[in-house]
Amino acid sequence: MSKHAVIACRNLSRSFTDAGRTVEVLKGVSLDIQSGETAAILGASGSGKSTLLHLMGGLDQPTEGEVWVDGQGMHALKDAERGRLRNQAIGFVYQFHHLLPEFTALENAAMPLLIRRVPTTEAREAAAEVLEQVGLGHRLEHKPGELSGGERQRAAVARALVTRPQCVLADEPTGNLDSRTGGQVADLMLTLNERFNTALVMVTHDRELAARMNTIHELEDGILKV
Repeated sequence: MSKHAVIACRNLSRSFTDAGRTVEVLKGVSLDIQSGETAAILGASGSGKSTLLHLMGGLDQPTEGEVWVDGQGMHALKDAERGRLRNQAIGFVYQFHHLLPEFTALENAAMPLLIRRVPTTEAREAAAEVLEQVGLGHRLEHKPGELSGGERQRAAVARALVTRPQCVLADEPTGNLDSRTGGQVADLMLTLNERFNTALVMVTHDRELAARMNTIHELEDGILKV
């Protein structure tokens, strides 16, 4: 494992049992994500992209292999410890924003810090600052239902970045947006990657978007092409 790797995957395999039949989704995948790097995980639907991202973020466990985050083996941690490491080191952005509808943009963005038990005033100040940086400084008190699709995704990006994570894992973050809005969100994420020096791993099937990343890791039928 590279000493500068934020996330290191070693020989990852993941299989599921469906109706008594074993389905191999990932087969022996190894890769490193370096500090500040932008990386695309590219592949067709069903190639294993989202499964790999979930393993990298500790949301799922591999059938075989290991994931190391910030030098700590996810496999060696209990569920609560894994959750703490995830909260400290990783931010998530999904295709669907997953904002809590009853809370404002400010409250949604502050949530990861509140989970960390940061004092409410401090958490809200940090959330307001990052919402300002994603262009939502005028929308702090608006709930998701009052925001456009692009604004909701910007709020989700702010929530991912509010903890100043070492790595943001983004699963088709522009896939639910029109091309213009999606391009704006992609521009924003790359700008903030530089500003925050946060590694960015983006799952996509869009080759044009993938080409904007430092590195491209292409999956085909669960195997990482080299």
